[in-house]
Amino acid sequence: MTSGPFQVLLLFCILHCSKQICPSICLCISDTVSCSSVGLTKLPRSLPSFPTNLDLSHNHLSWLGPSTFTMMPRLEKLWMAHNEIRTLSHNVFSNVSGLRLLDLSSNKLHMVEQHYFHGLWRLEELRLFNNKIAQVEVGSLSGLSSLKKIYLSFNQITHFPFFSIQDHIHPFLAMLDLSSNRMSSLPWEDVKALPRLVQRGLYIHNNSLICDCSMYAMFWQWNLRDYNSVKDFTDEHTCNVYGDPRRSIRFFRNNQFFQNCTVEKPVMQPMAVLLSDVVVFEGDRVRLDCQSSLSTTDLSFSWLSPSRGLITQTSTNDTLSMFSNGTLEIQATMVNDSGMYLCTAVDVKKGLNATRKVNVTVLLPAAEPFNTGYTTLLGCIVTLVLILTYLFLTPCRCSYCKQPPAPYNQGPLLCVFWPFTREHPNPETLKHVAFMEYPVGEERTEWMPQSL
Repeated sequence: MTSGPFQVLLLFCILHCSKQICPSICLCISDTVSCSSVGLTKLPRSLPSFPTNLDLSHNHLSWLGPSTFTMMPRLEKLWMAHNEIRTLSHNVFSNVSGLRLLDLSSNKLHMVEQHYFHGLWRLEELRLFNNKIAQVEVGSLSGLSSLKKIYLSFNQITHFPFFSIQDHIHPFLAMLDLSSNRMSSLPWEDVKALPRLVQRGLYIHNNSLICDCSMYAMFWQWNLRDYNSVKDFTDEHTCNVYGDPRRSIRFFRNNQFFQNCTVEKPVMQPMAVLLSDVVVFEGDRVRLDCQSSLSTTDLSFSWLSPSRGLITQTSTNDTLSMFSNGTLEIQATMVNDSGMYLCTAVDVKKGLNATRKVNVTVLLPAAEPFNTGYTTLLGCIVTLVLILTYLFLTPCRCSYCKQPPAPYNQGPLLCVFWPFTREHPNPETLKHVAFMEYPVGEERTEWMPQSL
């Protein structure tokens, strides 16, 4: 009976310590656990809790149950590519809200359900390419507010909820890869309403799009703006004439079919606003660059200053100058030059403009720190002046002082501070105090000042 508590304690220690034991089939190094290509059909029970990186790729996992990774709260990167995962349970990613990269590529997922990625608000990169996904449910990506890249290429998607991608929901999303799917038509109004940053990173080549004027006008605008999604895959942008797959054309190379289409003139679209802060001292020269997201060189620039108004290349003077690349130079800054400067770069040909804001703060020159060397020198000078003042300007309280006869040459000890003439004492000049010394053992000769 007495051995019961000890057995429980021993079992608790074994279970607690086993959490930190690396499975024999895995490789554990610092903050990484790799169980790749070891033939796993289910997760090991004794996975440690410390890793931030977990590699479970190239195995035979087919299902992930609830709270699978609850005991790994520090997990940031999870690779599960090249498995046989068909579905994800509810709350599979509970307690791993710090996950930033999730790779589920090359599995057998058939759809993306709303609950799949619940709680992963810090997720930045989601890889779902090369699955069998045919549907992405509305709201399945809504909670991923930190998302930057989504890879959904090489699936079987026929429709995608573009309207669910909004600027306030996905403020950092810069890549949406839907290439090599089965979309025959797109809701072009929803695509046109996508945030500009998403449009620049929208990859939809190698689909089964039907050739029409709305499609061509959208791609024509993107090509005119030099979007990499179009420029890097020019030959992969194809469409089917009248929906016939046998009449597929590369519409950037052969645009005869679209000669009767009315393409809208590009509207001046604002690009991303770049911000920066500059702190200078009054009187310094400062240069404010006008870097923008526009890649062309044929641009015109203008600046809006808080104290000088609109500044162009024709309105510069001796104190202001603007270079051909848009850089604004202020020769000698003043305190009233502080404020927000707005530069606008315009590409008239492509109908684009980009702005850059520079917050300039002009400070007064810092006061020069008090030098201790100067303090010492000043103290010496004041001390010397006081001594001289005391010696020269202190009045004598007697009318004159008569020097007693000295049997020896008193030397410099006769008067410590002031020498005077011994042979002919002048009563007018003997108005200072003198300190006298006498030889040891000799009698001092008493003397009294004579009255005049």
